[in-house]
Formats: sequence, structure tokens, C-alpha cells
Amino acid sequence: MPPKPKFTREEVIAAALEIVSEKGMEALTSRDLGARLGSSARPIFTVFQNMEELQQEVRIAAMKRFGAFSEKAIHYTPAFKQFGMQMILFAMEEPKLYQLLFMTENTVHRNFDDVFEDLGETAVVCIDVIQKDYGLNAEEAKALFQQVWIYTFGIGALCAAHVCHFTEEEINELLGQDFTAMMLLIRSGQLNNPTVQPHPKTEND
Repeated sequence: MPPKPKFTREEVIAAALEIVSEKGMEALTSRDLGARLGSSARPIFTVFQNMEELQQEVRIAAMKRFGAFSEKAIHYTPAFKQFGMQMILFAMEEPKLYQLLFMTENTVHRNFDDVFEDLGETAVVCIDVIQKDYGLNAEEAKALFQQVWIYTFGIGALCAAHVCHFTEEEINELLGQDFTAMMLLIRSGQLNNPTVQPHPKTEND
């Protein structure tokens, strides 16, 4: 009979998420996690097969934390702009989790549709808000979302890597300028949905 788990999966994931939030994924070891739980490393492997399985669960938990953070925007007007604000504030408050979710080298994604899918409910809600608040069709809304998200991602990356620091007022102004420019292009018919094309294959692919 296998040993009875000393901790639940949820308890292990929560402890692991806090380690990653503080120090990054590279700091997540079975020994340090055991110490965080007040135990040896052994009980961890009664609920997880290996550290790779746990790391995947930590990424899922990190995305849920980001989702809960970004959902606060729905109570603001304009909501879409606040989604961008929340993303950057998340980068400032949770730099290690932002790096994990958005700045880890990825060999799978080939275009923005893959990124959009990974963003899950947050992206879906943003598209819906854009269509309702600005009278855009689905294609125009996605084009606007893509352009503003790429710009927002860049600001967030600068903050998460501690390259730059912006006040909330500065972030608000930067996002407002980008949003206004993109809306003008869409209204004039000069901006379609420029989904990022796949990277050209090389001999090493």
C-alpha cells in the first residue's frame, strides 16, 4: 500500500508558487519546497510524480493568479485600458511570476493566436469589452487587442526585469497614447489583424 500523502496537491502547489513568486522557478527545488512545508522532500513525491509535473502546475497556478489580478479591470471604465494597467502592475508586483508566464523562452509558440489561446479567459473578456465599448467587430477588436497587448507586454517586461520603473500616471499616459493611435488606424481602415507570422524555418529546426 502506498504511503498516505502528508500534504494535499493544493498545499504543495501553494507553497511552490510562493517560492517561485519570491525567487523564480530556478529556486524551486524539492529540498527547499520540503523546508517551506516543514518537512523533508519525500512527501512531495507522494502527490507528484516528479518536479516537472509540479512545475507545470505552478505555471497554471501563476496564470490563475494573473487572471484574478487582471479581472479587477472589469470594474473600471474604460475596462480595456485598465486590463493593460493591471498587466503592468502585475509585472511590478509579481516580477518573477510575470517572467515565468511571459518572459520564459518558448519553442512552441509560432504566432499570436497561440499566445491568445494561452491567455485564456482574460483575452476573451478583453475582446468582448472592446466590441461592446467601441463598436468594433470581432476582427477589429482582436487587431486592437493584439497591438495594445504587444505594447503593454513590452512595458511589463521592462518593469519585471527592473530595467525601468514607471509611475501609474506614466503607465496610464503611455497606454492612452498607444490606444488612441491604434484606434485611429482601425477607424481609418489602415489596421487589420496583423497576426504574427511563423518564424521562417532554418536548417536547425
